[in-house]
Amino acid sequence: RDFNERCAQCSEVNWGLTDGGRFYCRSCHNVTERTREVVNTDFFTNSRVQTISKGLRKQEKNDGGSEWYVCEGFQLVLKKQVEALEALGVCPQMKDEILCNFWRCYLQKSKQAYCKRPAGEAVKALSVCESSTDVDSDPERPSLLHLLSLSESEGDLQTDCSFASSVSKVSESTSVYSGSVDGSLYLMKNQKEKLNMTMPMTLSFCYMALLWVREPMTLSELLRYVVEGHIPYLNVFQHFPEKMKLCGLDLKIFCVESWPVYEEVFNKMHELAAFLDLPRFPDITESCFLHPDMLCMKYLMEANLPDELHNWTCRVVKKIGIGEVDFLTLVPGNKSTRKVKYDVLAAAVIVVVLKLLFLLDDHYEWLLSELAAERNKNNIEGGPYFEFKKWYEVVKHSLDVEQKKLDEERAKYLWRCEKPLFYSAKKKSEVLKRRQMVVNLKNQFGKLSGSVQRAEKPNPSSFQLSWSEENTDGSCFHGHSLKGILQEKCGLLTAMNPDYWLCTVKLCNEKLCGHLAHYREVEFPQSYHFVLGLFSFLLRVQPSYIHDEVCMIEHKLFNKKLYKKLKYNTVLRK
Repeated sequence: RDFNERCAQCSEVNWGLTDGGRFYCRSCHNVTERTREVVNTDFFTNSRVQTISKGLRKQEKNDGGSEWYVCEGFQLVLKKQVEALEALGVCPQMKDEILCNFWRCYLQKSKQAYCKRPAGEAVKALSVCESSTDVDSDPERPSLLHLLSLSESEGDLQTDCSFASSVSKVSESTSVYSGSVDGSLYLMKNQKEKLNMTMPMTLSFCYMALLWVREPMTLSELLRYVVEGHIPYLNVFQHFPEKMKLCGLDLKIFCVESWPVYEEVFNKMHELAAFLDLPRFPDITESCFLHPDMLCMKYLMEANLPDELHNWTCRVVKKIGIGEVDFLTLVPGNKSTRKVKYDVLAAAVIVVVLKLLFLLDDHYEWLLSELAAERNKNNIEGGPYFEFKKWYEVVKHSLDVEQKKLDEERAKYLWRCEKPLFYSAKKKSEVLKRRQMVVNLKNQFGKLSGSVQRAEKPNPSSFQLSWSEENTDGSCFHGHSLKGILQEKCGLLTAMNPDYWLCTVKLCNEKLCGHLAHYREVEFPQSYHFVLGLFSFLLRVQPSYIHDEVCMIEHKLFNKKLYKKLKYNTVLRK
């Protein structure tokens, strides 16, 4: 009552006192550095003494847990993921210099930290639970866990949650139970201007950082490492400290019961880059791993195709200009440029080249294969001619085996985490006892049924299908020749077949339709579908994604002919 200065933020004179003895404004919740002085230092029985010492935040709850925030949980998830990426060989600078700065920028842009509390809807929500007494709980934000940088020296985050205890009151007053302080408030859908963090967005953060440092890891590889368990994602909350209790809505936020989807992670990454107002990313040049020429070389090796095809893929890339720096480099927020899926684009280039040389119409490729087989019988010198039919049989067998393994692993996957979840210290021993009983019974039944114990996960590899030229069974086609299907014309090698069929004559509006073209298996040749299925397995994406890129490349490649044809048809109609 003796403090009559006006608030520097709202100019009101309506002060309250915290447990730490600091004055705060009840109107805007601004906390000042002024503290209340001791009124009386004499000791009297049954008297109350005011102190000027700063009160400590109540760390321990009744159940033994500490107050924590949803952003702290996601911070731990990102920390675990980037450490796993470092173990896979990613440059150490990506953690402290790139991803950590992205995360700080996100916290500031989403007004969760590094900013002052705006007089918005959260303040209004807190006003309903204001206490009528002069002394409230400590309004200071609980210190966040250490950021991604292990050498952090800036101390705690300067967060906008300057009234953490009041937020906890709101959470506790709601009907939905949550272990975190702001779990119930976090899931409110009325904050459209904020890009709320989700588990798939943690992978978007990682991919955005990988793209910034131009690491030789595509999005499809990142998601495959997640599925194989090399990067924490599923049940990652079991790595949280024991004092961070998860329950209620926290499980809805952090518990994942589905595999990450390529399109969702990709789109969220672009939304994040625009939301953070990031500048133009470093240029994707010809020497960069994400350039189509480099990725085509990798996928040709993995698909067991002849090395000579790489010359053709480079010609296609150069012809339509998809290897240019401006086309490949990400510029956040630029709606005029198309979002490039580097791995899908490279796979589509290979598909187009196969159509140029073998047509893939379920007829011409088999005819060429028969001619190559006859030439190989009489071929004594030089490398063997490439036989499409033999390649199809070899690759299809390996693909079926790997696909079966993948389906079995997904069917056997245990979605329940190994670490038991308990929400009170009293039930901890009971839950652990039950879990141990379940494990013992499972082991006993496993021995009786003779089931094989799950082997340790293999070391991560950039290649899913490997082919060695040292094999004597002829299953490797890398060194096979394409001379049987090529002819020299004007000093250049061209395909003997002059025909080509388009997947679609007219592209759809990608913004309205979501796809450039629609893919239905029954409407296309089986050879074309097999090639799409092969790269769909290697990239773990839907065949329709590759089909879209194939249609885009075809229209760039045959733009002049298509324009003349459409113009001719328009004249005939008139």
